[in-house]
Amino acid sequence: MTESPPWKRVVLKLSGEAFASGAADETIDGAVVERIAKEVAEVRTDLGTQLAVVVGGGNIWRGATGSATGMDRASADYMGMLATVINALALQDALERQGQPTRVQTAIGMSQIAEPYIRLRAIRHLEKGRVVVFAAGTGNPFFTTDTAGALRAVEIEADTLLKGTHGGADGVYDSDPKTNPGARLIPEIRFDEVISRGLRAMDLTAITLCKEHSLPIRVFSIMEPGNLRRTLQGDRIGTLIH
Repeated sequence: MTESPPWKRVVLKLSGEAFASGAADETIDGAVVERIAKEVAEVRTDLGTQLAVVVGGGNIWRGATGSATGMDRASADYMGMLATVINALALQDALERQGQPTRVQTAIGMSQIAEPYIRLRAIRHLEKGRVVVFAAGTGNPFFTTDTAGALRAVEIEADTLLKGTHGGADGVYDSDPKTNPGARLIPEIRFDEVISRGLRAMDLTAITLCKEHSLPIRVFSIMEPGNLRRTLQGDRIGTLIH
């Protein structure tokens, strides 16, 4: 069963952990990044969808973790933003090796390795068939890359925000499936219910921003090969938040 796609323009939010294999000594698994890049390049070519990606940096550094040890929260968050740039460059390299033209845009200036984030330039890249990877979050501490994903999706007028999960979660559940074997997947849910029930889909700021702009979110497992294509083709996998 399908919904309304093909969409013209989407933003795919990837956590940093999606780039790791799970091994404690490996922050970026080249094979995993290559597999994700291959899927992104294939759907970009085959479906013609304008595709932007927002990457996290949790496989390298988390600001909240640094803050918990006594580090200044703003400094810890800026370190996290730099971690997202490392992941963005890894994804760009993998995409370019697939023959997919790619641009990295960062919310913090670093002109030797990436473009600054400029909304109209990003849209132009997408219209020319390039994948745009947004890095460094929003450029501000205290905001997550989930919020950056929602913000960029609204700014570039994307049709939907795709949240690619990792670690076995394939959508939004009524309780934590890691601790409750009886947790049930919720196929479809309203923004207000996600907020009122405190469900762990994305952070509250991201959910609220999407709600205010009527931007639907599809939460699905990016670790299952073929799921990105299925989602872009409109298969009802994971959870739809609207």
